[in-house]
Amino acid sequence: MKRIKLLDREFELSIPFSKIDQAIGEIAKKMNEELADKNPLMICILNGSFMFAADLMKKLDFPCEISFVKLSSYEGTKTTGKVKELIGLTENIEGRTIVLLEDIIDTGVTIDKIKNQLLAYQPADLKIASLLFKPEACKVDVDVDYSGLDIPNDFIVGYGLDYDGYGRNLADIYTVVE
Repeated sequence: MKRIKLLDREFELSIPFSKIDQAIGEIAKKMNEELADKNPLMICILNGSFMFAADLMKKLDFPCEISFVKLSSYEGTKTTGKVKELIGLTENIEGRTIVLLEDIIDTGVTIDKIKNQLLAYQPADLKIASLLFKPEACKVDVDVDYSGLDIPNDFIVGYGLDYDGYGRNLADIYTVVE
């Protein structure tokens, strides 16, 4: 099994890019069926979702826009439980179909907070797409409309996910070795 080292931690390969790409293809297929006539605004939650959003957008066959919000809730390998909004949304979303693009839902706190904030602006519909989901870690009730892969409650890096800023550039996803 392939191993890498980031800062003071070792990680081993857990999800190769081929499996990631297949999951994104399935999400795109479902979106192509359900959103083709909706002219949705995709909202990518930075930093982690940039790779997922880029690869997903290439597979969508319908007109749509994309925008970005930057949120932060992690320090090191742990979630702080507090969501810091660093860059906000500038588009008018009233009456629009919105799709939140998230790299991973673990506790669900981040996605729940942004969803509730956006609902106050009265979109026509608000959907959630997440590449990864940790059902064991989720602490809030989150309806994920487009989900790629369910994963264990382990700390992971790669494909946009980081460890103190490192590892986002990796095409595959790696799990921390304890």
